[in-house]
Amino acid sequence: MNLNRTVWGRRETVVGFLLLGALLALYLPFLQKLVTDWGTNDDYSHGYFIPFLTIYFIYSMRTELREIAIKPNSFGIVVITAGLAQLIIAKIGSEFFLQRTSFIIVLLGLVLFFLGWQYFKKLFVPIGYLIFMVPLPAIVWNKIAFPMQLFASAVTEKVVYSLGIPIYREGNILHLAQTTLEVVAACSGLRSLVTMFALSAALALLSTLSGPKKVILFISAVPIAIFANICRLSFTALLATRMGSDAAQGFLHEFSGIMVFLLGLSLLVAVNWLLGRGSAYMQKY
Repeated sequence: MNLNRTVWGRRETVVGFLLLGALLALYLPFLQKLVTDWGTNDDYSHGYFIPFLTIYFIYSMRTELREIAIKPNSFGIVVITAGLAQLIIAKIGSEFFLQRTSFIIVLLGLVLFFLGWQYFKKLFVPIGYLIFMVPLPAIVWNKIAFPMQLFASAVTEKVVYSLGIPIYREGNILHLAQTTLEVVAACSGLRSLVTMFALSAALALLSTLSGPKKVILFISAVPIAIFANICRLSFTALLATRMGSDAAQGFLHEFSGIMVFLLGLSLLVAVNWLLGRGSAYMQKY
């Protein structure tokens, strides 16, 4: 039994690697363009880390995966075909998001076809995590970014005004006594939200929390990203008021972006700790 499984496993492994090589060759132009976008699109500069995190997630599950019986499922062909069809349609329509996400669908199809349903269920989330490396379509991004610009501007106005600093808002324009600041799309908070979602998903995958608490941790990225971005905008407005508009640009502006990331990450870790402590408290009592 074990010998047959070993022989079968070697044969399937060779075929699997050949198909994976063919898949990578097929998607190489699309993946190369994706990597280029990470270098030019600040909203997705975190994309470089996502594939490595996915590999780590799967590696950390190696003991559990070894205990699952390999039962190839022919329905994987349907999933692979659907992914390739999506690639062809997206290529014809020049839709980058669908082209790139089709790679994830085909990967999942290969898992289902060669390893079976149990592996598919186990690896669905780690492989699906690759979605965070794919930039959203510009039309979707802009639809979300503009309302967030207005929201961030309105909240920042209230925060700055509560600190005793005269301020007047006109749409996404903040008028201060000595200068005027525009809350552009890059400062809408959407960039922080995407990054925080990627981080919260990674923390949820790595944590030992229960399923519902992992969902809470993941969703906590929304208020954390909004809070961190409001802090950044308010800090920028304070700098502009005290030191002039030049102080809100250049190094200090970039530094505030780094601080927002660190603040968001710290808050996510704190939420993870609190949820874990709650679980430990319930078990104790």
